[in-house]
Amino acid sequence: MEKKLTIRQENCPQNHKCPAVGVCPVGALSQTEFSAPVIDHAKCIRCGKCSDYCPKKALVLNVVD
Repeated sequence: MEKKLTIRQENCPQNHKCPAVGVCPVGALSQTEFSAPVIDHAKCIRCGKCSDYCPKKALVLNVVD
């Protein structure tokens, strides 16, 4: 079972520094100014820390078939 991190744009307020960016252990999330975070899927280890930490549940770790 493979997992993939996605961003629910409608849940992301994009008006503040994303708190989940700082908890990623491999630096797979980045943010420019107050935009939605960007996922580097090549770096992402799909641990789920960012999705657990996101207060608006905008980062979601989905199971992909």
